Amino acid sequence: MASFSITTTNVYAYYTGGKSRRRMPAVRAEAVNPDIRKSEDKVVDSVLVADLAKPVTPYCRCWRSGTFPLCDGSHLKHNKATGDNVGPLLLKKQ
Repeated sequence: MASFSITTTNVYAYYTGGKSRRRMPAVRAEAVNPDIRKSEDKVVDSVLVADLAKPVTPYCRCWRSGTFPLCDGSHLKHNKATGDNVGPLLLKKQ
């Protein structure tokens, strides 16, 4: 079974105005979906929610999005590099 890990590195996000810095996790390029529905090109699930402002809101499941927790399409590059098939979780307005 493949695994992934998040490791803490010496990468820091610095905030303006003299605020504190925080550690940012680094994610290795390994599959994050080792065995769920591997026969599909991309695993995308949808959930219907009554109280949403937008018709569809995609949430990241590959941990590589620059807009995390929202999906920015980073899974496409991740899937190509690793052979994975992870896709976003779509919250859909009911």
